[in-house]
Amino acid sequence: MVEYQWAIDRLDEWIVERSRTVLVVFLVLTAVFGVGSMRLSTEAGTSQFTEDTPAVEAFDAVNQKFTPTFGNDEGSTQLIQSGRNVLSKPELLAMLTAERRLERREGLRVVSTTSAAGIVAQQLDPNATTLEAQIRALERSTPSEITAAVRAAASNPRFRGLLSDDFNRRAASASATIAVVQHRIPTGVDPGAGAEAEGGDDPLTDLQLRSQAVVATVDGDIRVFGSGIVSSELSSVTFDSLVIVVPAAVVLIFVFLLVVYRDPVDLLLGVASLGMTIVWTLGFTGLVGIPFTQLLVAVPPLLLAVGIDYGIHTINRYREERVTGQEIRPAMRSATDQLLVAFAIVTGTTVVGFASNATSRLQPIREFGVVAAIGIVFTFLIFGIFLPAAKVWADRLRERAGLALPGRRPLGREGSLLGRTLQGSVTLARRGAGVVLLVALLTTVASGYYATGIDTSFSNEDFLPPEETPSYLRSLPEPFAPETYTVTQNINFLEGNFASAEDDTVTVFVEGPLREDYALESIYQANRNPPNSFVATDRRASAESIIEVIRSYSEQSDEFRRLVERNDVNDNGVPDDNLDRIYDRLLSSPVRAQALQYITEDRRSARVVYSVKSTASQETITRDARRVADRYRLAATATGEVVVFQSVAAIILASAVRSLTSALVATAIFLAIVYRVLVGRAAFGVINLFPIVVAVALLAGTMRLLDIPFNALTATVLAIALGLGVDYSAHVVHRFTDEYDWEGGDRDADVVRALERTVRGTGGALTGSMVTTVSGTAILVLAITPVLGQFGLVIALSVFYSYLTAVALTPSVVVVWERFAG
Repeated sequence: MVEYQWAIDRLDEWIVERSRTVLVVFLVLTAVFGVGSMRLSTEAGTSQFTEDTPAVEAFDAVNQKFTPTFGNDEGSTQLIQSGRNVLSKPELLAMLTAERRLERREGLRVVSTTSAAGIVAQQLDPNATTLEAQIRALERSTPSEITAAVRAAASNPRFRGLLSDDFNRRAASASATIAVVQHRIPTGVDPGAGAEAEGGDDPLTDLQLRSQAVVATVDGDIRVFGSGIVSSELSSVTFDSLVIVVPAAVVLIFVFLLVVYRDPVDLLLGVASLGMTIVWTLGFTGLVGIPFTQLLVAVPPLLLAVGIDYGIHTINRYREERVTGQEIRPAMRSATDQLLVAFAIVTGTTVVGFASNATSRLQPIREFGVVAAIGIVFTFLIFGIFLPAAKVWADRLRERAGLALPGRRPLGREGSLLGRTLQGSVTLARRGAGVVLLVALLTTVASGYYATGIDTSFSNEDFLPPEETPSYLRSLPEPFAPETYTVTQNINFLEGNFASAEDDTVTVFVEGPLREDYALESIYQANRNPPNSFVATDRRASAESIIEVIRSYSEQSDEFRRLVERNDVNDNGVPDDNLDRIYDRLLSSPVRAQALQYITEDRRSARVVYSVKSTASQETITRDARRVADRYRLAATATGEVVVFQSVAAIILASAVRSLTSALVATAIFLAIVYRVLVGRAAFGVINLFPIVVAVALLAGTMRLLDIPFNALTATVLAIALGLGVDYSAHVVHRFTDEYDWEGGDRDADVVRALERTVRGTGGALTGSMVTTVSGTAILVLAITPVLGQFGLVIALSVFYSYLTAVALTPSVVVVWERFAG
């Protein structure tokens, strides 16, 4: 064994004899971190998870290389109009009025607008090129003239694309329409950055939020929608979730702690310590510049969970000494003498569990692991040093004032109902420890095997607020009541009413010498006999590429058609020779802009957009898209939002497995070393770990049973469950090593006696900690985004399973160790 007592004695000296100095130092540090917490920035959305994978790199290349609908210095806003008939005269005028009011606001920097109302107006008066003229054209037209104009405009694909799927040409009616407003964005600013831009001051977000106020002054159901509003609301969801979850957790924890502590002073000290833990962690996050993401919303409840455990153990262990008649200082010295070692073990293993997420390839998960690990270290310092010092200082004040000290009895004391219940695990271990371990082992294997079927998902829906905010959240008073969210409602509306709004495409990004004779033929041949998830006609994939542009322009230009025919060897409409000349003619024609959406000017890159079935799974579409890409003779990469999200989902699953494996191995090594140092027996590291492996397997099986997938947040839960779970078993094992008479003669009796004292004393504190922690973490179900609710539920389950296995299985493991290992 290594001598470590000198370090514990030094800390005991500061806690007991210099308690006021300790309080002052910690309060000053709290003020410093409080300033840091004011510097927090937020980041939201799915883009934060898209790390460098082939699909992501190809997706970025497609966005950079091909001319978008709008220029790099422009951004667009959508106006969504709905009603009984958006093609009636009043509705058409309402849309044009909204466009004109936006255009007249100089600060909104409107470059142009496009709408079905404008097309109808120009059908009525071809000279109506301004919004004022278009409004006049509609105002002086009769309903029958407008109906005739709508029928005439119906032959225009652009007009039909702006109308909902229920457009009826004969009746000249539709229930919804979209208008596009184009803004000028300052050079050098990404128009799609949204609130994720540094500092959250994205110009497009500001323009769209201001546009909402302008459009609200127009009669009719017209909503403003765009990437800036999506980003703004995602950031608001993060903040609103924090505002709801943290106070709710604090209130619930306060109530349970009131029951557990049964002493107002102890309650006040415990809550203050919890508050300091949150302030320190948020302050650290702000000081180092880590943005506060939706994943980090889960950190405060996790720290509350660990802090509650530490706090209850500190007070309960102190009370165990006080009821024996010890004075304040000796009692706290005895308590901290044991607990500082236990807390150090628990902190080490919990940090390992949380920090194992730093092995993830996804930056938000890495940052989550780092912040949570640092928060656990802060929790150890505050509850291991500050809280005992504050308790000594407060009790000495009360003693000098002659005040009674109520509620000094520890939880799980001998003779209590809880104490007798907890001792049942010792009785079970004494009579059938082998059977208990066999059942636990079989349960672990069965649950772990069942858990292999857990789904993995990653999508925008994980981060979006619900379409309708639950009534219990809407009824909250200010400032807790969340704002009214429109993002999900608008996205669902667009997908339900506009076929073009559905995300039913994948892209193949092609790189190579597109001048070679085989280049276009390779693209053409790859589309034959497509996989089942692809939309197909006559056994050919429905695709948009440079080939479709060539065919379209051939129908418009006889000269170009003859050029193509002369160079089409197999007469399939796809040129095989002189491709450079064909590209030159195409890029100098009126369809140049359309061509540049599918091929770059240097003839080195192309994109092919395939339609896929909306009923197919993300995994199936991705697999089939990669199969099609493999058919190309040129270098080709499957990409698009579906493929990118599936690649992130695969990384999430790999991260979950890697984090759990890393945490398991690192924790086992850490515990073996710790117990070798403390009691000269590394085997206690295995004893410590076994109940938690059972708990993790039970948790994984329950996740599949409850249909909770591995997503961006729940992927971290297995490693976290390991870290939190070791918290419970470490307290039990360390207390046993302290209570066990290593020099005793009757080993069986000594083991049982030590286990009984352990499950009564430490088991009582663990029970109070479990009840409070489960309540505090389960409160995450109140979070606005579904992913946080799922995370809160699985963390609460992990704490319960960890408590159950630590209290019920550890005595049996210890008994088996004593009988067979000696």
